[in-house]
Amino acid sequence: MSTRNMQPPRAQTPAQQASLNKLLIAKLMPLLVIVYVISFLDRTNIALAKHSMGIDLGLSSAAYGLGAGLFFLTYALFEIPSNLVMHKVGARFWITRIMITWGLLSIGMAFVTGETSFYVMRLLLGAAEAGLFPGVMLYLTYWFGREERARATGFFLLGVCIANILGGPLGGALLELDGALGFHGWQWLFVIEGLPAVLLAYVVWKVLPDRPTKAPWLARDEAEALERRLAAEQDGQGGHGAGKSAHSFRTCLADRQVWLAILVYFCHQLTIYTVIFFLPGIIGASGHFSPFTIGLLSATPWIAAAIGAATLPRFASDSARSRRLLVGGLVVMASGLVVAAYSTPVIGLLGVCLSASMFFVVQSIIFTFPSSRLSGSALAGGLGLVNSCGLLGGFVGPTVMGLIEQSTGRAMNGLVLLAAALVVAAICSLRLRHGAEDREAAADTPAAHKAI
Repeated sequence: MSTRNMQPPRAQTPAQQASLNKLLIAKLMPLLVIVYVISFLDRTNIALAKHSMGIDLGLSSAAYGLGAGLFFLTYALFEIPSNLVMHKVGARFWITRIMITWGLLSIGMAFVTGETSFYVMRLLLGAAEAGLFPGVMLYLTYWFGREERARATGFFLLGVCIANILGGPLGGALLELDGALGFHGWQWLFVIEGLPAVLLAYVVWKVLPDRPTKAPWLARDEAEALERRLAAEQDGQGGHGAGKSAHSFRTCLADRQVWLAILVYFCHQLTIYTVIFFLPGIIGASGHFSPFTIGLLSATPWIAAAIGAATLPRFASDSARSRRLLVGGLVVMASGLVVAAYSTPVIGLLGVCLSASMFFVVQSIIFTFPSSRLSGSALAGGLGLVNSCGLLGGFVGPTVMGLIEQSTGRAMNGLVLLAAALVVAAICSLRLRHGAEDREAAADTPAAHKAI
């Protein structure tokens, strides 16, 4: 969005802006949340399939951990080009394409026959889904200003919570179809959970507007005013100053703050995906539970995560509050994992719930830092860069956890390493700055030294 040849945006009253933001959330977020629910069901349902797949296909814990993580290698590799393409062709077309390909490949997971085909399908699934999350992060910048974006992102991340709340009981029930029509339970799991992505792609194509001026439910002058206001905000932000430099992809590569956000996000993703892929197995090893009961117990941390995502990101209303909430959230996550590692199964599950309550509070805030500093193709590529590099944690975490479980016989030992990584992330987060803080520092150097 360019401000060239545009009149300055007319100021809105706080009540008008609040009313508009409520409308945008009501119109956009339900569909985006449903998309993310299905996406997470399809990328993480192997957590519930782990035990039965391991028996039927002869997969070891290390092979499972590697296959779970391989998804993130190709996901990370294709993130940046996917986001740059979406910036050019529009969100509606590109998200539709992503959903069709990942849905078909998720169904194809039902037909893997061993380690090699398992690895290949996970790699293909990662490539197919690449770009969805950073694409939505970019899409939200077309609709929400910086102050509202963390709240909108928090709503979007509810999709992960809902997926894990529903996915446990649903996946457990599907696994109990074992033997129906000659299919294993895990095959039913992949087929039935893959179909909705293909079907919902049609709804996305018909309903999702590319930007405000394409939304039939916004008045033309209101949509144009919103685009002008957001364009003015983007052109005026960034530690590198406004103008062409803020729009160049090289800008994000040279910005140390972007790389700091990547480090924090990497440690965060280590934790989330290790918990997602190994919690059902940890619960199953602690007692004689049916697949459905394991699914129900696995869902409890995600209820806590949903409460956190729905209530806390709105407090990240300025730079200082965002940083405090980010650091505090990472420390709480680390504390919960330490409790889980050294407690009884019941207390351990409560520790995971404590950690999970901050999963998406932290994630929704991390992306506000790079997005407050970049615009244009730098914003599209930068968000893809942060997500792709950060998501390598989704490869490293499950892979290392699988090796630890296989060598020690106890998956809980890996939680202590995750807690240490989160403490490192919390320390690094103290140095994160929004673009507005850089401008203030340039205007008042002594104040900048005080802040540091």
